[in-house]
Amino acid sequence: MGPHEVLQKERLAAPARVTPVAGLALSALGVVFGDIGTSPLYALQTVFSAQHNSVQPTRGDVFGVISMAFWSITIVVSYGYAFLILRADNDGEGGILSLVALLRSKLAGRPRLVAASLVMGIVGASLFYGDSIITPAISVMSAIEGTTVVNKGFQPLVLPISLFILTGLFAVQRFGTGAVGRFFGPVMALWFVVLALLGLPQIASDPEILGALSPHHAIMFSLTHPGIAFIAMGAIVLTVTGVEALYADMGHFGRTPIRLAWFALVFPALTIVYLGMGALILREPSSIDNPFFHLAPGWAQIPLVVFAALATVIASQAVISGAFSVSRQASRSGLLPRLNVVHTSREEGGQVYIGGINWILYVGVVLLIGVFQSSQGLASAYGLAVTGTLLLEMTVFLVLAYFVWRVKPWKIALAVVLILGIEVVFLAANLAKILHGGWLPLLIASVCATTMWTWRRGQESVDQKRRQIEGPLADFIEMVRTSHIPRVPGLAVFPHPNASTTPLALRQTVDYFHVLHEHIAIVSIVNANVPHIRHVDRATVDDLGYIDDGIIHISYRVGFNDSQLVPAALEWAKGKDPEMDLDPEKAHYFLSSLRLSAGDVPSLPSWRRRIFLWLSANEPNRTTVFHLPPDRTAVVGGNLEI
Repeated sequence: MGPHEVLQKERLAAPARVTPVAGLALSALGVVFGDIGTSPLYALQTVFSAQHNSVQPTRGDVFGVISMAFWSITIVVSYGYAFLILRADNDGEGGILSLVALLRSKLAGRPRLVAASLVMGIVGASLFYGDSIITPAISVMSAIEGTTVVNKGFQPLVLPISLFILTGLFAVQRFGTGAVGRFFGPVMALWFVVLALLGLPQIASDPEILGALSPHHAIMFSLTHPGIAFIAMGAIVLTVTGVEALYADMGHFGRTPIRLAWFALVFPALTIVYLGMGALILREPSSIDNPFFHLAPGWAQIPLVVFAALATVIASQAVISGAFSVSRQASRSGLLPRLNVVHTSREEGGQVYIGGINWILYVGVVLLIGVFQSSQGLASAYGLAVTGTLLLEMTVFLVLAYFVWRVKPWKIALAVVLILGIEVVFLAANLAKILHGGWLPLLIASVCATTMWTWRRGQESVDQKRRQIEGPLADFIEMVRTSHIPRVPGLAVFPHPNASTTPLALRQTVDYFHVLHEHIAIVSIVNANVPHIRHVDRATVDDLGYIDDGIIHISYRVGFNDSQLVPAALEWAKGKDPEMDLDPEKAHYFLSSLRLSAGDVPSLPSWRRRIFLWLSANEPNRTTVFHLPPDRTAVVGGNLEI
């Protein structure tokens, strides 16, 4: 989409159509619940796998495992997320970075808490990247492994088929998901109906399994076999994978549709299918090798594999799209460099594509499949990424509830005991599997967190030195007014991060050419700690103290889910300065560029300095990022040592 088309999109933006709650709930099924909806494919299989072979298909163990699974879902998902965390909306938006931004804005007077929340946000976002790599691999592989239930001879085909499906999935990301996304909701609605239909006959054959809904079975299993139960919890956590999507996607659907979809369909379907698998394992202990696909009669197993593969592609699509959104939020929050964000929909601002992130995820997925070879091998790695994210998100939420909302201490204590207690056990159980794959999400998170923190610290150093080079804008304007520099017709626009220093391109235009345009607009994109800013509230104009010098400053405020469109800043600033003709189609744009090189200033350790320089060198062209017309854009540069 070119600059003109993007600007037209901003001009013609209309109020969003009101979609009925039921329609939004149906759409949410395809985006929000894809991950948690496909967890039955591998969760119980992992509990009874060779890595957890102490869990036996006996009545006590099966009842204990099903009870633990049911109450984990009930407490963590239904109570922790659907009831509690969905209340913490940041201008309607959710997600770990949105939650941290909300907390930081409310606790400006508590620097230690603000700093701690920032660290938790960085770690949480970093763990999400691990989740984004592991989810496609484990979901698709677990579906294709269903073919081995029909015929063991299909085993050699699992890896190549999985790689083929995932390669196609990542290859089509650049085309956007809008057209396909309309089918996601109905497909996943049918998937949850199928889950219930698979479980109901098994429950009817052995209604005694309904007793597993009682929490005393989970308690007795933990008391009589504490070691076994502890190890099992490392796999039980897989029943709640994807729960963070309930909060992360709140801005797209709203809390009411998400709650409706969860309590009306998803939660009952998951409960039924887990009970059904429990009844099947009791009746046929040999089914523990793949209890989900054994639920289906022989004639339905191949169709179920195909349907499961489709469901896992949808689940993978949701987490990949989530990685794009998190990356954009991190970039706007100063945790990552500028990213080349491509909007793949003219109607939905949240549908974006980031090529670099897409192919990094793809390479990671391919490496995982090559290293771990099976969904059971990946399960150990998956659990740690999930539990770390859950624990951090709930901790930030409870800090917000206590310090900002002033929630009564006994309510906080209840949430700590019930929710954080379970999540801490999840985390501890998965830490025991670090040597068996749990190291993977820790490695991914460490790389991502180091990258984010290095970029933030390095950018702070560069900004400080840049301000020294540029000098105060007020002094520059005084110099212009007293030196009678010749002016030429036209509007020159200088994107610049603030109104206090002089854009380097503007200063060098005077130094080298001894001339200025008749009208000069300095445009600052201000990233607010909210998801969205209304169009009419985005642009403000400052004459910088004089109304007759032809120099103004435009502040263009955007949320972290809004587009950074410099031409749109001119469009929405029209009429706010009667002396200026702010026509974005006639303006010429001048970008300031600093070429960074390693110097003697010890602002960063040498190894982190090299990382920062590499990130800076690979930032996308700001002409593309700001949607500037290439034929009317010039780049003026200088040097800076860090």
